[in-house]
Amino acid sequence: MPHTEPMPEISTEKRTYTNPVYTGYFADPFVWEYQGVYYAIGTGAAEAEGQMDKIAVVHGDNSTDELRVFPLLRSDDFLNWHFAGNALLRPDPALGDNFWAPEVAYCDGKFYLYYSVGHGDKDHQLRVAISDRPLGPYQDVGESLLDPSDCPFAIDPHPFRDDDGQWYLFYARDFLDTEGNVRAGTALMVDRLEGMTKLAGVGKVVLRARYDWQRFLANRPMYGGIYDWHTLEGPCVRKYAGRYYCLYSGGRWETENYGVDYGVADNVMGPYSGSGSEAGPRVLRSVPDHVLGPGHNSVIVGPDGQTEYIVYHAWGANMEARQMFLDRLIWMPDGPRSNGPTWTLQTIGSK
Repeated sequence: MPHTEPMPEISTEKRTYTNPVYTGYFADPFVWEYQGVYYAIGTGAAEAEGQMDKIAVVHGDNSTDELRVFPLLRSDDFLNWHFAGNALLRPDPALGDNFWAPEVAYCDGKFYLYYSVGHGDKDHQLRVAISDRPLGPYQDVGESLLDPSDCPFAIDPHPFRDDDGQWYLFYARDFLDTEGNVRAGTALMVDRLEGMTKLAGVGKVVLRARYDWQRFLANRPMYGGIYDWHTLEGPCVRKYAGRYYCLYSGGRWETENYGVDYGVADNVMGPYSGSGSEAGPRVLRSVPDHVLGPGHNSVIVGPDGQTEYIVYHAWGANMEARQMFLDRLIWMPDGPRSNGPTWTLQTIGSK
């Protein structure tokens, strides 16, 4: 399907925009900046539906079609986003057809693409691919970051570099226990990275679901049982004033209860506290009749070099597609907030 979606109306002179900033299907958006250019990668319609886009590749006088995964966007000004190709060369088809939630890390001259692949919403495993360029192509390294026999479902990898240069990987996996007032379901983990393609194997629980707003589905058949299933996913870590804030999305991605909250810790490996989120998500939540299910965010510094923005997907009122939104991230004494989700004209800072 050609990527010919019309661009939203944006005044570059006044530096204003209206969400969504990209009108095509673009879920789980991850944005990064490299050499003055902004890039975004996400889950496209094809990935969500278990399909892949064929990309024409010219070799001399011959043209071939490659199956590539994950749409990439490029922007020179942070507001005008253009489709720039697909990132990942398809790995072994036996791994599955559903590819979710890519994120990119840059380290020592290489770009590392972290993602999950599985069969429908089952058997997802974490993978990593490498490229010399931000737009790829990215080549899978050939092995899973977690042994699928020990962890049969893992999604939403998020690489985080601490101030000392050490990298960590946050991700989501399934839990079935309910001791200590936690809920069965998908929740958050962190592990240290040894290099960029291997986990240290010292994983720690970051946050577990504890509240009703985090419910994904009641009476869900899973792993041979029936569970009141809850979900925390899409981790994104920001270090602020010496503390680690793990933003995450909770609830069911297709419903109004889905939104963004956070846990906080004094150490990157935890322990993290989710206190304060009892009444619902504090950073982003649905605005009925305008924006539904905002979530799965990344955080990026804008063109002025200081204002932080939360980039996320959300549904419009008609729920036709998840699209890319961005809004200011605001730091309050008790943690991050945002002025979103917005659907009216917004102003952005520039140099």
